[in-house]
Amino acid sequence: MPDKYIARNSPLAARTLDGEMLIMSVVDSTFVTLSEVATSIWEGADGKTPLSQIVSQRICPEFDVDLNAAQRDAEQFVDELSRCGLLLVSEQPIDSPIYPES
Repeated sequence: MPDKYIARNSPLAARTLDGEMLIMSVVDSTFVTLSEVATSIWEGADGKTPLSQIVSQRICPEFDVDLNAAQRDAEQFVDELSRCGLLLVSEQPIDSPIYPES
């Protein structure tokens, strides 16, 4: 299966509070609260780093989880945020701008 590249979509308003990310789409007011693990994936979503690398270099060491389980959970999370329009997903690096968090 090809790797996924992920980037934060825009326009968004996002804030970190007690280790969890709060995100709101200014397009349709979709509001999402991310866990610490999901926040780490969100922060790694630069469009240039493959999801597998985010999982292996950020998630597994920081949260001491199994690589296969973490990868499976990360892909499910990315798919959910993609369906909400909060993440862009591609099989190639994404060159779109990532707007600063508000």
